[in-house]
Amino acid sequence: MSSQDRTGSRRAKVIPIAGMAIAGALALSGCTAESKNGWLPAERDTTNHTAGIIDLWVNSWITVLIIGLITWALIIWCIIAYRRRKGATGFPRQVSYNLPLEVFYVLVPLFMVLVFFHFTDVEQKSINARVDSPDVTIDVRAKQWSFDFNYLEGNDIKEAVYSAGVQATLDGKPIDKSKLPTLYLPVNRSVELQLNSREVIHSFWVPAFLDKKDMLPGKTNYMTLTPTALGTYDGKCAELCGEYHSEMLFNVKVVTQAEFDAHLAELKAKGQTGALGEEYDRNPNAATTEKK
Repeated sequence: MSSQDRTGSRRAKVIPIAGMAIAGALALSGCTAESKNGWLPAERDTTNHTAGIIDLWVNSWITVLIIGLITWALIIWCIIAYRRRKGATGFPRQVSYNLPLEVFYVLVPLFMVLVFFHFTDVEQKSINARVDSPDVTIDVRAKQWSFDFNYLEGNDIKEAVYSAGVQATLDGKPIDKSKLPTLYLPVNRSVELQLNSREVIHSFWVPAFLDKKDMLPGKTNYMTLTPTALGTYDGKCAELCGEYHSEMLFNVKVVTQAEFDAHLAELKAKGQTGALGEEYDRNPNAATTEKK
Protein backbone atom coordinates (compact mmCIF):
# COMPACT_ATOMS: atom_id res chain seq x y z
CA MET A 1 0.00 0.00 0.00
CA SER A 2 1.36 3.38 -0.96
CA SER A 3 1.89 6.16 1.57
CA GLN A 4 -0.93 8.10 -0.06
CA ASP A 5 -3.32 5.18 0.43
CA ARG A 6 -2.26 4.80 4.09
CA THR A 7 -2.83 8.51 4.67
CA GLY A 8 -6.28 8.29 3.12
CA SER A 9 -7.11 5.24 5.24
CA ARG A 10 -6.07 7.01 8.47
CA ARG A 11 -8.05 10.09 7.48
CA ALA A 12 -11.13 7.96 6.84
CA LYS A 13 -10.87 6.60 10.39
CA VAL A 14 -10.09 9.90 12.10
CA ILE A 15 -12.94 11.91 10.57
CA PRO A 16 -15.78 9.71 11.96
CA ILE A 17 -14.10 9.58 15.38
CA ALA A 18 -13.68 13.35 15.45
CA GLY A 19 -17.29 13.80 14.38
CA MET A 20 -18.51 11.50 17.15
CA ALA A 21 -16.38 13.34 19.71
CA ILE A 22 -17.80 16.71 18.67
CA ALA A 23 -21.37 15.37 18.70
CA GLY A 24 -20.77 13.84 22.14
CA ALA A 25 -19.39 17.09 23.51
CA LEU A 26 -22.39 19.01 22.21
CA ALA A 27 -24.78 16.45 23.69
CA LEU A 28 -23.09 16.56 27.09
CA SER A 29 -23.02 20.36 27.14
CA GLY A 30 -26.76 20.31 26.57
CA CYS A 31 -27.24 18.51 29.90
CA THR A 32 -26.08 21.42 32.08
CA ALA A 33 -28.56 23.75 33.77
CA GLU A 34 -26.86 26.74 32.16
CA SER A 35 -27.30 25.38 28.65
CA LYS A 36 -30.96 24.49 29.26
CA ASN A 37 -31.54 28.14 30.09
CA GLY A 38 -29.56 29.28 27.07
CA TRP A 39 -26.82 30.64 29.37
CA LEU A 40 -29.20 33.45 30.37
CA PRO A 41 -28.81 34.96 33.88
CA ALA A 42 -32.19 33.69 35.10
CA GLU A 43 -34.20 30.65 36.12
CA ARG A 44 -37.49 29.62 34.57
CA ASP A 45 -39.50 30.38 37.72
CA THR A 46 -38.07 33.83 38.53
CA THR A 47 -41.15 35.67 37.19
CA ASN A 48 -44.21 34.74 35.17
CA HIS A 49 -42.35 35.85 32.02
CA THR A 50 -38.92 34.24 32.33
CA ALA A 51 -39.93 30.74 31.20
CA GLY A 52 -41.43 32.08 27.96
CA ILE A 53 -38.41 34.28 27.27
CA ILE A 54 -36.00 31.39 27.87
CA ASP A 55 -38.01 29.09 25.59
CA LEU A 56 -38.04 31.69 22.80
CA TRP A 57 -34.28 32.25 23.15
CA VAL A 58 -33.29 28.56 23.32
CA ASN A 59 -35.62 27.40 20.55
CA SER A 60 -34.42 30.20 18.28
CA TRP A 61 -30.81 29.14 18.77
CA ILE A 62 -31.64 25.47 18.19
CA THR A 63 -33.40 26.42 14.95
CA VAL A 64 -30.58 28.58 13.61
CA LEU A 65 -28.02 25.94 14.64
CA ILE A 66 -29.84 23.28 12.63
CA ILE A 67 -30.12 25.63 9.66
CA GLY A 68 -26.44 26.50 9.99
CA LEU A 69 -25.40 22.83 10.03
CA ILE A 70 -27.52 22.10 6.94
CA THR A 71 -26.09 25.13 5.16
CA TRP A 72 -22.48 24.22 5.96
CA ALA A 73 -23.11 20.60 4.97
CA LEU A 74 -24.43 21.73 1.58
CA ILE A 75 -21.49 24.10 1.10
CA ILE A 76 -18.97 21.36 1.91
CA TRP A 77 -20.82 18.91 -0.33
CA CYS A 78 -20.67 21.39 -3.23
CA ILE A 79 -16.96 21.96 -2.64
CA ILE A 80 -16.27 18.22 -2.76
CA ALA A 81 -18.74 17.16 -5.45
CA TYR A 82 -17.88 19.94 -7.87
CA ARG A 83 -14.19 20.32 -7.15
CA ARG A 84 -11.79 20.60 -10.05
CA ARG A 85 -10.63 17.13 -11.08
CA LYS A 86 -7.11 16.23 -12.05
CA GLY A 87 -6.58 16.71 -15.78
CA ALA A 88 -9.64 18.93 -16.16
CA THR A 89 -9.25 21.87 -18.51
CA GLY A 90 -11.29 25.00 -18.90
CA PHE A 91 -14.34 25.91 -16.84
CA PRO A 92 -17.29 23.61 -16.03
CA ARG A 93 -20.61 24.23 -17.72
CA GLN A 94 -22.11 27.46 -16.42
CA VAL A 95 -25.79 27.73 -15.45
CA SER A 96 -27.25 31.24 -15.61
CA TYR A 97 -30.33 30.52 -13.51
CA ASN A 98 -32.40 27.77 -11.93
CA LEU A 99 -35.97 28.95 -11.34
CA PRO A 100 -37.07 26.23 -8.84
CA LEU A 101 -33.89 26.76 -6.80
CA GLU A 102 -34.27 30.54 -6.79
CA VAL A 103 -37.91 30.28 -5.70
CA PHE A 104 -36.82 27.88 -2.96
CA TYR A 105 -34.13 30.13 -1.49
CA VAL A 106 -36.46 33.14 -1.56
CA LEU A 107 -39.53 31.48 -0.01
CA VAL A 108 -37.76 29.44 2.68
CA PRO A 109 -35.90 32.39 4.29
CA LEU A 110 -39.09 34.48 4.04
CA PHE A 111 -41.05 31.73 5.81
CA MET A 112 -38.37 31.49 8.51
CA VAL A 113 -38.45 35.25 9.14
CA LEU A 114 -42.26 35.18 9.44
CA VAL A 115 -42.12 32.28 11.91
CA PHE A 116 -39.49 34.02 14.05
CA PHE A 117 -41.52 37.25 13.91
CA HIS A 118 -44.72 35.46 14.98
CA PHE A 119 -43.27 33.80 18.08
CA THR A 120 -41.34 36.94 19.05
CA ASP A 121 -44.44 39.09 18.67
CA VAL A 122 -46.55 36.71 20.78
CA GLU A 123 -43.97 36.71 23.58
CA GLN A 124 -43.42 40.46 23.43
CA LYS A 125 -47.16 41.16 23.69
CA SER A 126 -47.34 38.84 26.71
CA ILE A 127 -44.45 40.67 28.41
CA ASN A 128 -45.85 44.16 27.71
CA ALA A 129 -49.47 43.37 28.59
CA ARG A 130 -50.69 45.45 31.53
CA VAL A 131 -52.96 44.17 34.29
CA ASP A 132 -56.22 46.08 34.81
CA SER A 133 -55.92 46.13 38.60
CA PRO A 134 -52.45 45.02 39.76
CA ASP A 135 -52.06 43.94 43.37
CA VAL A 136 -49.10 46.29 43.83
CA THR A 137 -48.31 49.51 41.96
CA ILE A 138 -44.90 51.15 42.39
CA ASP A 139 -43.77 54.43 40.87
CA VAL A 140 -40.04 54.00 40.15
CA ARG A 141 -38.23 57.30 39.54
CA ALA A 142 -34.69 57.28 38.21
CA LYS A 143 -32.35 60.13 39.03
CA GLN A 144 -28.65 60.91 38.74
CA TRP A 145 -27.58 58.50 40.12
CA SER A 146 -30.03 56.31 41.98
CA PHE A 147 -33.71 55.35 42.18
CA ASP A 148 -36.69 56.44 44.29
CA PHE A 149 -39.42 53.88 44.96
CA ASN A 150 -42.98 55.12 45.61
CA TYR A 151 -45.31 52.38 46.82
CA LEU A 152 -48.67 53.74 45.70
CA GLU A 153 -51.92 53.26 47.59
CA GLY A 154 -54.31 50.65 46.21
CA ASN A 155 -55.22 46.97 46.57
CA ASP A 156 -52.41 45.40 48.68
CA ILE A 157 -50.98 48.78 49.73
CA LYS A 158 -53.25 50.56 52.20
CA GLU A 159 -51.20 53.75 52.50
CA ALA A 160 -48.63 55.25 50.13
CA VAL A 161 -45.03 55.23 51.34
CA TYR A 162 -41.69 55.88 49.66
CA SER A 163 -38.04 54.91 49.77
CA ALA A 164 -35.41 57.40 48.56
CA GLY A 165 -32.33 55.81 47.00
CA VAL A 166 -28.73 56.96 47.36
CA GLN A 167 -25.86 56.54 44.94
CA ALA A 168 -23.55 53.54 45.33
CA THR A 169 -19.83 54.08 45.89
CA LEU A 170 -17.35 52.18 43.73
CA ASP A 171 -13.91 52.56 45.33
CA GLY A 172 -12.28 49.27 44.38
CA LYS A 173 -13.60 47.49 47.46
CA PRO A 174 -16.43 44.92 47.52
CA ILE A 175 -19.82 46.60 47.33
CA ASP A 176 -21.91 46.49 50.49
CA LYS A 177 -25.21 45.54 48.87
CA SER A 178 -27.11 46.14 52.10
CA LYS A 179 -26.59 49.89 51.57
CA LEU A 180 -27.98 49.91 48.02
CA PRO A 181 -31.53 51.12 47.30
CA THR A 182 -33.82 48.12 47.57
CA LEU A 183 -37.11 47.55 45.80
CA TYR A 184 -39.36 45.14 47.70
CA LEU A 185 -41.83 42.98 45.75
CA PRO A 186 -44.29 40.43 47.19
CA VAL A 187 -44.02 36.93 45.75
CA ASN A 188 -46.87 35.60 43.59
CA ARG A 189 -48.60 39.01 43.42
CA SER A 190 -49.07 41.02 40.24
CA VAL A 191 -46.88 44.12 40.18
CA GLU A 192 -46.97 47.17 37.93
CA LEU A 193 -43.84 49.29 37.86
CA GLN A 194 -44.42 52.80 36.56
CA LEU A 195 -41.03 53.85 35.21
CA ASN A 196 -40.19 57.55 35.17
CA SER A 197 -37.05 59.68 35.00
CA ARG A 198 -36.35 62.91 36.84
CA GLU A 199 -33.95 64.45 34.31
CA VAL A 200 -32.20 62.34 31.62
CA ILE A 201 -32.77 58.97 29.97
CA HIS A 202 -32.13 56.02 32.27
CA SER A 203 -33.01 52.33 31.94
CA PHE A 204 -34.46 49.95 34.54
CA TRP A 205 -32.77 46.55 34.30
CA VAL A 206 -32.93 43.49 36.51
CA PRO A 207 -30.95 40.83 34.58
CA ALA A 208 -32.66 37.95 36.41
CA PHE A 209 -36.04 39.18 35.15
CA LEU A 210 -34.82 39.09 31.51
CA ASP A 211 -36.50 42.41 30.84
CA LYS A 212 -35.50 46.07 30.87
CA LYS A 213 -37.15 49.29 29.83
CA ASP A 214 -35.99 52.82 29.22
CA MET A 215 -37.01 55.57 31.63
CA LEU A 216 -37.72 58.79 29.72
CA PRO A 217 -38.22 62.30 31.10
CA GLY A 218 -41.87 63.33 30.78
CA LYS A 219 -43.08 59.87 29.74
CA THR A 220 -44.15 56.87 31.82
CA ASN A 221 -43.24 53.37 30.70
CA TYR A 222 -44.69 50.31 32.35
CA MET A 223 -43.34 46.93 33.41
CA THR A 224 -45.88 44.37 34.59
CA LEU A 225 -44.81 41.09 36.16
CA THR A 226 -45.52 38.57 38.87
CA PRO A 227 -42.42 37.52 40.86
CA THR A 228 -42.61 33.79 41.50
CA ALA A 229 -39.33 33.02 43.30
CA LEU A 230 -38.12 34.39 46.62
CA GLY A 231 -34.66 35.94 46.57
CA THR A 232 -32.54 39.04 46.13
CA TYR A 233 -31.62 40.16 42.62
CA ASP A 234 -29.18 42.73 41.28
CA GLY A 235 -30.46 45.74 39.39
CA LYS A 236 -28.77 48.58 37.55
CA CYS A 237 -29.26 51.41 35.11
CA ALA A 238 -28.60 50.14 31.59
CA GLU A 239 -28.44 53.51 29.81
CA LEU A 240 -25.36 55.74 29.92
CA CYS A 241 -26.73 58.64 31.95
CA GLY A 242 -23.74 60.65 33.08
CA GLU A 243 -20.49 60.57 35.02
CA TYR A 244 -21.59 58.12 37.73
CA HIS A 245 -23.74 55.86 35.61
CA SER A 246 -21.80 52.80 36.84
CA GLU A 247 -22.78 53.60 40.44
CA MET A 248 -26.51 53.58 39.73
CA LEU A 249 -27.13 50.20 41.36
CA PHE A 250 -30.02 48.74 43.33
CA ASN A 251 -31.43 45.52 44.75
CA VAL A 252 -34.74 43.81 44.19
CA LYS A 253 -36.00 41.68 47.07
CA VAL A 254 -38.84 39.27 46.36
CA VAL A 255 -40.30 38.48 49.77
CA THR A 256 -43.36 36.96 51.37
CA GLN A 257 -46.48 39.06 51.82
CA ALA A 258 -45.77 39.37 55.56
CA GLU A 259 -42.24 40.67 54.90
CA PHE A 260 -43.55 43.08 52.29
CA ASP A 261 -46.15 44.46 54.71
CA ALA A 262 -43.49 44.76 57.41
CA HIS A 263 -41.25 46.79 55.07
CA LEU A 264 -44.09 49.18 54.25
CA ALA A 265 -44.84 49.55 57.97
CA GLU A 266 -41.15 50.33 58.60
CA LEU A 267 -41.18 53.08 55.97
CA LYS A 268 -44.35 54.52 57.53
CA ALA A 269 -42.78 54.47 61.00
CA LYS A 270 -39.88 56.53 59.60
CA GLY A 271 -42.35 59.15 58.42
CA GLN A 272 -41.82 58.31 54.74
CA THR A 273 -45.49 58.54 53.80
CA GLY A 274 -46.87 59.81 50.53
CA ALA A 275 -44.69 59.89 47.41
CA LEU A 276 -41.61 61.65 46.07
CA GLY A 277 -43.23 62.72 42.83
CA GLU A 278 -42.68 65.13 39.96
CA GLU A 279 -41.94 68.06 42.27
CA TYR A 280 -38.40 66.73 42.59
CA ASP A 281 -37.84 66.34 38.85
CA ARG A 282 -35.08 68.50 37.41
CA ASN A 283 -37.05 69.38 34.27
CA PRO A 284 -39.44 72.21 35.25
CA ASN A 285 -41.73 71.33 32.33
CA ALA A 286 -42.11 67.67 33.29
CA ALA A 287 -45.31 68.29 35.22
CA THR A 288 -46.96 69.85 32.18
CA THR A 289 -45.72 67.30 29.65
CA GLU A 290 -48.48 65.06 28.42
CA LYS A 291 -47.77 61.42 29.23
CA LYS A 292 -48.82 58.92 26.65
